[in-house]
Amino acid sequence: MADSEAVKALSGLLNGIAQSVYYGNSEITEELLKDELYPGVSPEEFHTLYDKMRGLLKSVAMADMDQAQLEAFLTAQTRKQGGGGTTSEQAAALARFWKGHRSRVRESLLAQSRWEPALRGLSWRVDLQTANSRGQTSNSPVALVELELGRNGQASEFVCLEFDELKINQVLKKMAEIQENIDSIVHHN
Repeated sequence: MADSEAVKALSGLLNGIAQSVYYGNSEITEELLKDELYPGVSPEEFHTLYDKMRGLLKSVAMADMDQAQLEAFLTAQTRKQGGGGTTSEQAAALARFWKGHRSRVRESLLAQSRWEPALRGLSWRVDLQTANSRGQTSNSPVALVELELGRNGQASEFVCLEFDELKINQVLKKMAEIQENIDSIVHHN
């Protein structure tokens, strides 16, 4: 394979991996990439190259590397001894690819990590309840909470909640427990 053809094939492979992994194009498969870009290469050789480039791209994407970080990472990869490293051509192709696709891959990763439906808004107030449902006078404080929930590209749904003092204290206790769990995980790592 001539050098320019090898560079085109490697760029195509990186684009195909991005289409499959980050952009949700299920039509792009490892077999399709092998057949279209590397027809003369054995399946084992191609699988090794595919896994290596996919792993490198994943490392770069997960770290959201800027140009300086990418250069240092690729330099380290090209200096690796044995079969685990990359060639200078592979490093150059990955650098070119990342320069053109960084923002799009980052947006895709962010979109994949969002929970749906998402909380779009929250409003609350405290009122005095003057009567309960049976008509008895009460004068007890209640918290009214309105949650705005929605999925991308769809209209919002609103959920209204009413809490008395006991329920508010239970919610606050649960939130404190959640925060403690998050803190223990963050500080543990």
